Amino acid sequence: MKKLTFTLALVCYIGLSRGQQFIDKAVIEFEVKTNIKKTMGDGMWAEMMKENLPTFKVAYFNYTFSGGKSIFKLSHFDEKIKIPEHMKKSDEENEWYVDHNLGMLDMKKVVVGSPFYVRDSLPNIEWKLSNENMMIAGFNCRKAVGRMFDSVYVFVFYTDEILVSGGPCSINGLPGMILGMTIPRLYTSWVATKVSITNVNETAIKPANSKKPFLQQDYRKLLSDRTVEWENYYDDKSIIHRFLWEALL
Repeated sequence: MKKLTFTLALVCYIGLSRGQQFIDKAVIEFEVKTNIKKTMGDGMWAEMMKENLPTFKVAYFNYTFSGGKSIFKLSHFDEKIKIPEHMKKSDEENEWYVDHNLGMLDMKKVVVGSPFYVRDSLPNIEWKLSNENMMIAGFNCRKAVGRMFDSVYVFVFYTDEILVSGGPCSINGLPGMILGMTIPRLYTSWVATKVSITNVNETAIKPANSKKPFLQQDYRKLLSDRTVEWENYYDDKSIIHRFLWEALL
């Protein structure tokens, strides 16, 4: 009887071990969906422009990671949705490289047509964990709520089966990989559609070249200074706030 009990326990253990994966190298594809009409506000000119635009911009980004390093950048746009070229430029050139071992971020952001490079510590995000769970791309994920830029809330689902404390853009700081994320004030969601553990191009995991990158605080001050005059042109100040948050993300 004891032998039978031991055998059953061993079978159960092996089954659980095989069912639970722990991934330290992969390419994760994210569908990034933004309600571009809502980001434009409600002014007269905005309403005129909305008539010729789709409601959503949909793009696919790849998060490639290995050896404690990762890069997040555009893969392609949804070809079925036609959006103006000027709305694609920043997505096409933006990159987020992270050295998770050192806690460092190298970010390239295109803002109003100009590239900016930032090299600094990963941003600190205040997280609160929840008991809510969801399956995303075949992984059991747990919900967490974070706060950044003092007042912007980010809602995520992460899995501890993927061994990197990362997520889309510069979002980080959870005990696992974020596979689902929503930032309501940016009208944008990021959802993993697939996780590939083969054919990982590790040579692509490298920072963009820059001789004089900004520190995060200097980059933030530069953006704030350059948008001061915008206060005179926009009645809806939330447009300016969203522009700054997206540029800093």
